[in-house]
Amino acid sequence: MQIKNLFDSSHPVVGEASIEINKPIHDVFSYVGEHFFENYPKWAVEVVGFEPLDSTEVFVGAKAKQIRKDNGAKVESVFEIIDYEPDLKLVFEGIEAPYRHSYLLESNEENQPTYLTFRFELLELDVFMRPFQKLIRSAIEDGAENTVENIKNLIAVKYN
Repeated sequence: MQIKNLFDSSHPVVGEASIEINKPIHDVFSYVGEHFFENYPKWAVEVVGFEPLDSTEVFVGAKAKQIRKDNGAKVESVFEIIDYEPDLKLVFEGIEAPYRHSYLLESNEENQPTYLTFRFELLELDVFMRPFQKLIRSAIEDGAENTVENIKNLIAVKYN
């Protein structure tokens, strides 16, 4: 009989939040996707340093370096855009750090509200962090909620 390990590091810890933004999908994607390198530090308030490494153009394979302030500590990482589909999604993943950010958009019609979903995945947990998995998930979910709220508020200011 195999014993199931509840703290298996191969299962990501995921937090996700969605929000309705009363703007057409192209406007929302323009802000989140097309102008990602310009706008990301505006909604990710924990980012204290940010630098695109290839150019300011967004494309699969583009990389950027960020410095985040997490619980008082500065954490530096480089990420790469791994999926980019205009008006649908933008996904980037840490190159050496095990995380993934996904911005997923959907709308029923051209000029209808857009539903933005942000998903953060911590792809691996260190052994000593496994007992805190529920606490970590809760913090990730709170961060996801803040992210979509920040994006919605910034878009409202930009397009009003």
